[in-house]
Amino acid sequence: MTQTTTDTSESKTNNGVNVEALLGAREALTSAPQAAQFKWRTSSTWVNGTHTTTTMNGFFGLGEEQSRSKTFTIDTDHPEIFASEDNAPTPTEVVLSGLAGCLTAGVAAVAQHRGIQLYSVKATMEGDMDIQGILGIDDEVRNGFGTIRVSFKIEADASEDDIKALVAQSQKRSAVFDIITNPTNVFVTVN
Repeated sequence: MTQTTTDTSESKTNNGVNVEALLGAREALTSAPQAAQFKWRTSSTWVNGTHTTTTMNGFFGLGEEQSRSKTFTIDTDHPEIFASEDNAPTPTEVVLSGLAGCLTAGVAAVAQHRGIQLYSVKATMEGDMDIQGILGIDDEVRNGFGTIRVSFKIEADASEDDIKALVAQSQKRSAVFDIITNPTNVFVTVN
């Protein structure tokens, strides 16, 4: 594999990422850091049993309310072995999906910026969980993942070291990686 130029203005690299717009946003937000304050929102509605539908559309960013041209939905449920109907992935699988999506998007953006043409990127996630905590069998057992393993298979015009550097930079800038690996204040209320 050969390495391509890192000058994105002359590069023939096309990974579908508009790096110029991202760099422009970074430059603009450097001089107006208050505009970098975002609030992401979802709204979940119980369907039946352990099945829930969550919708996403509006968010706050760039100093004002934003809305998308369409509303997105994600359903979650649990498998039949938990006496559920298995209508959708579990919430924990959606968390793994979020991590995969964030890291993979980062790989594409960093590759585009560095002039590396991607041919395929596959991220495989695996999370270990002891469900004794969730079921109330053992209060000493954590409810969440104990370990998450992420494995990338990437084909690109780059050396193995350059590909590893793409993944490392993506991990360094990933919001979901940060959310999973660092404590986050969560406040739950009932209205």
